[in-house]
Amino acid sequence: MSLRLSTVILPVRRWHEGGRDQWLRAEQLGFHTAYTYDHLSWRSFRDGPWFGAVPTLTAAAAATERLRLGTLVTSPNFRHPVTLAKDLMSLDDISGGRFTLGIGAGGNGFDATALGQEAWSPRERADRFAEFVPLLDQLLTEGSVSHEGTFYSAEEARNIPGCVQRPRLPFAIAATGPRGLRLAARHGQAWVTTGDPKLFAEGTPEQSREALRGQLARLDKAFEEIGREPGPMEKILLTGFTPEANSVLESLDAFVDFAGRHRELGFTEIVIHAPIPDSDFAADEAVFEKIATDALAQLDG
Repeated sequence: MSLRLSTVILPVRRWHEGGRDQWLRAEQLGFHTAYTYDHLSWRSFRDGPWFGAVPTLTAAAAATERLRLGTLVTSPNFRHPVTLAKDLMSLDDISGGRFTLGIGAGGNGFDATALGQEAWSPRERADRFAEFVPLLDQLLTEGSVSHEGTFYSAEEARNIPGCVQRPRLPFAIAATGPRGLRLAARHGQAWVTTGDPKLFAEGTPEQSREALRGQLARLDKAFEEIGREPGPMEKILLTGFTPEANSVLESLDAFVDFAGRHRELGFTEIVIHAPIPDSDFAADEAVFEKIATDALAQLDG
């Protein structure tokens, strides 16, 4: 099974002070996709520089030629399907059809209350996500959409001329629960996971792989439940949140071992974070680049 290697570039650098160079370097290194997080602020980066995902990806689309671009992930926490659809259609156009939307239900981080609302319960997040994704799908595939929902509405919302990619840009849906997995099966062209968060701090790599195997099995079950063939759905693992954490970037051999074991599980894309000094994503830049250029050939060798 072929494997793709992608990266996440967190939006922490000013565009003209190293930000632009990171996206150009990702293209030069041959990554399949370069993603960024779509947050207003995030975890330990809360009190430092953090730029918006949509403007950053728009600039990256204009600066690059071949690199696919995307979010890992956008959520309903501070987005509305109508305005998001317009941004996405524009991003897809500017990039020449190189954009993938990673999307999830969101969590209880800083985004959850930044607009002044109370953080939603897990149930409400799931309910909103179940309405958000189908409406976004409709907005990106139809010229005019009217919808009155429990949480989101649209009145003759237009997205003309539509996406460059047809019938719309691909969705990579992050989910592990039954409802989210059914959404992924019904609307997704890819599925995203970070593993089992309960195992991050004290679990073992073997326990993590077993948990991932269970998630993949539940995804297959979700396809059965909606009566859809799994087909060529991409399965994406965002690294950094399993028991191995960032140790997979300590050496080329460490990454090749990790990637090979997860390819055997059925993953088709592995995503690694671009190094950020003095952070949870600190790593040797030379090793990171060696992985980018040599890992896939060593896996297939």
